[in-house]
Amino acid sequence: MSMNRRTLLAGVSAATFAPAVSAAAVGVGADVEWRAYGGDAGGTRYSTLTQINKQNVAQLAQAWRIDLPAGTLQFQPIMVERTLYAATTDKRLLAVDPATGAIKWTFVFPNGGNSRMRGATYWSSGSDKRLLLSSQSIVYALNPDTGELIQGFGQGGQIDLRNDLRGEAKDNEVNMGSPAALYRDIFITHGGVGETSPASPGDIRGWDVRTGKLLWTFHTIPRPGDYGYETWPAEAYKTAGGANAWQGVIVDEKNGIVFCALGSPSDDFWGGARHGDNLFGNSVVALDARTGKRIWHQQVVRHDMWDSDFASPPVLMTVTRKGRKVEAVAATNKLGFVYLFDRRTGQSLFEMDEITVPPSDVLGERAAATQRVPRLPAPLGRRVVTSDTLTARTPEANAWARAKLSTMRVGTMFTPIAFNQETIVAPGFSGGAEWGGLSVDPNGVLYVNCEDIVWSTAVIDQPTRTPDRSRMHFAGYHKFYDQDGYPATSTPWGTLQAIDMNTGQYLWKVPFGEYPELVAKGLRNTGSENYGGPVTTASGLLFIAATIFDRKMRAFDSSNGQILWETELPFAGVATPATYMLDGRQYVVIAASSGRDRKGPRGAAYVAFALPR
Repeated sequence: MSMNRRTLLAGVSAATFAPAVSAAAVGVGADVEWRAYGGDAGGTRYSTLTQINKQNVAQLAQAWRIDLPAGTLQFQPIMVERTLYAATTDKRLLAVDPATGAIKWTFVFPNGGNSRMRGATYWSSGSDKRLLLSSQSIVYALNPDTGELIQGFGQGGQIDLRNDLRGEAKDNEVNMGSPAALYRDIFITHGGVGETSPASPGDIRGWDVRTGKLLWTFHTIPRPGDYGYETWPAEAYKTAGGANAWQGVIVDEKNGIVFCALGSPSDDFWGGARHGDNLFGNSVVALDARTGKRIWHQQVVRHDMWDSDFASPPVLMTVTRKGRKVEAVAATNKLGFVYLFDRRTGQSLFEMDEITVPPSDVLGERAAATQRVPRLPAPLGRRVVTSDTLTARTPEANAWARAKLSTMRVGTMFTPIAFNQETIVAPGFSGGAEWGGLSVDPNGVLYVNCEDIVWSTAVIDQPTRTPDRSRMHFAGYHKFYDQDGYPATSTPWGTLQAIDMNTGQYLWKVPFGEYPELVAKGLRNTGSENYGGPVTTASGLLFIAATIFDRKMRAFDSSNGQILWETELPFAGVATPATYMLDGRQYVVIAASSGRDRKGPRGAAYVAFALPR
């Protein structure tokens, strides 16, 4: 395909445009927007579009492309009122023509931007409308038509999330990468705070979308008089941090409920300064969207010592139970469990078992005596690593892995991290599933990609640490790789699966991702690390990029996991795609970048695909 290039606005190197064709030539149909991060308020990542279907998806071709400087790009664009909004690697936001990739305007983030910016929030009421973007600790309100700051919002068009959090603003650290959620005229923030002491609390807060005024706060680390206060030491609320929904929150607009899936308290791997179960860490929490008051909660890991965050936003879905439809919310965590709760009551829709777990032998630590696990669905990834589940890539790699494993603590589920000894954590600190999210369809089927890479760490003593930091710390995030830099466990190292959440049974599961150099040696379907999530459509397709090393985008048959189309992207598509229709033509767009692929070409781009005209 020939490429026509021209220079774009400041900071954007070049774009490729498809030939201009009048709307009449293709027939003007209703536009279908991708209005919110995750596609809708409930984060379903599902589209009703059917123009691209199983019969024609193999004909997909590039419609336009915007090239950007090298960096990390994780942004899922939104398309609203015939404009697509997309962040760049060089700390800008672009307003783009969704049909051509032409730039309408550019906004430069005054605070330097955020490489983990993953989406934007669009609000309108009559002629009043605004675009909300979070960059580091700042939420900006822009005029969607011009990119100018809205002066009546906060102070000069921005609010600082460090304010009204705890103590003095300068002492707080918030870096909100996932966008705010919306309920009517309230936008909800969720923070992205540190999980190593000292850290700020991950409070969920509701704000007036017109003025930026704080309306309500839910304290994820309870204060005196709050529900769950007794699950912490008495003074913990003054200094404890974490327990934040860094991956984003969702909203049940019909019932007026905000759903948050909270991560681990600080410190991630040592809880000697936070004895107790530590609500609301590692909990799914339902809040009244109008007031922020707790409706219900389910804590799935007590006193977390494994960094077993809910790393994906929860998702709304409807399932069938005993012949009746049940409105539910699903969530998954790094342990690889998938949980399903009744939206209104919080009741688990699959039975949960209380299991006895090993105690910790680390100085000052007090592990929870029991933990809860769902009977269904089966975990997304491996739970146990033994000498029989190590790599078979080469005899030398297997021998290396066996020797390495013999030096590590290897236990059952919820085995505490050892002191001064690397401890296996499976499936690992990046999965099961990650922040790319889950996709669900109206039939109650959940689609999720995950990596099956084993990691390890240890608890270490750091007596020279300053008084405001925990003395006990962790030894760092270590991937269990062989001597050649490949996962030291058996394949697959990444998977894509579909789960019938009506029954909890897997419909299909396939390896996801490859290493080109291993393919050249005849080793295929290994699976690989993957970041970013899937989008499904009413035509029975699942679109996903996510795989780091093969840099491909694929379309799967959502009924059986068969690949129907694939193309190599210029860089790894470590983001979640979006799909929309404009003037009767359906597009699929993905952000691609070299931020996680250290061996591949340097750069970043947005690439949009459509059927030939």
